[in-house]
Amino acid sequence: MRHNLLGKSNISISELTLGCMSLGSDYQHASEIIDTAIENGINHLDTADLYDFGLNEQIVGKSIKHRRDQVVITSKVGNHFQADSKEWYWDPSKKYIHQAVRNSLSRLQLDYLDVCMLHGGTIDDPIDETIEAFEELKKDGLIRTYGISSIRPNVIREYAKRSSIDVLMTQYSLLDRRPEEEILPLSLENNISVVCRGPLAKGLVSNQMKDIIEKKGENGYLNYSYEELVKLNERLNEIRSDYSIQELAMHYVGDHPAVTSTVFGASSLNQLEENIREYNKTDHIDETLYRQLQELTKEATYDNHR
Repeated sequence: MRHNLLGKSNISISELTLGCMSLGSDYQHASEIIDTAIENGINHLDTADLYDFGLNEQIVGKSIKHRRDQVVITSKVGNHFQADSKEWYWDPSKKYIHQAVRNSLSRLQLDYLDVCMLHGGTIDDPIDETIEAFEELKKDGLIRTYGISSIRPNVIREYAKRSSIDVLMTQYSLLDRRPEEEILPLSLENNISVVCRGPLAKGLVSNQMKDIIEKKGENGYLNYSYEELVKLNERLNEIRSDYSIQELAMHYVGDHPAVTSTVFGASSLNQLEENIREYNKTDHIDETLYRQLQELTKEATYDNHR
């Protein structure tokens, strides 16, 4: 599996990222998934302090303790939570970010985070204060680099303009092409690596597309109606040639020049192995098919947070 540099940093991550949110609370089960991912060339693990209110970080940390030098660990902060009451509120203050990163390091049993992301963000945040916190943490050696996880163009623009972020995590798929309007070009222009989540759109563009549309698609998805999803499934099967639908969906996202890595969750070994297998079938899809996928799906813009 190929590896790519994150932005202007010297951190190199695999083209596939294991999203750890779906690992569950069973350590043995989760560690088997993590070990299998690493053995198949995935070196980037993505977690967040809010996932299972800190438990996910604990499981990830325990699972990689014996192979820290083989992995790049990303975690996310900004949601001020109480693990016992399961309550949280948004807090991008400098004081809390410093505290949250240290708490994450303790749960992960790490001396430093490779990447720390702000887990959301609004245009009304004290953005300069938030950036200052990350810069101080970087200077202190507690994080190697930082970024933001967001779908809000108005927020992302501010971080691109006012900070030295190396990475942006955002939602992107065949069914959600909103990042193509501004976010992806902006990231390319500013040498910010994009890490994409949701490339299979909750399974609606996967090898189980027809079944999942029947089970979950009656109310449509974003700007697609149920009928449009059914029609899209038919058309994808007509044009896909030797590719699987999942292969097309993964590479439509992964082949974009702004995209450094694509995030997949896995709640089972079978799910993990299928994602790896489908992605590794080809290095890229050809340009003609790529354009056909664009013609079959909808361009989209962000209605909010412009």
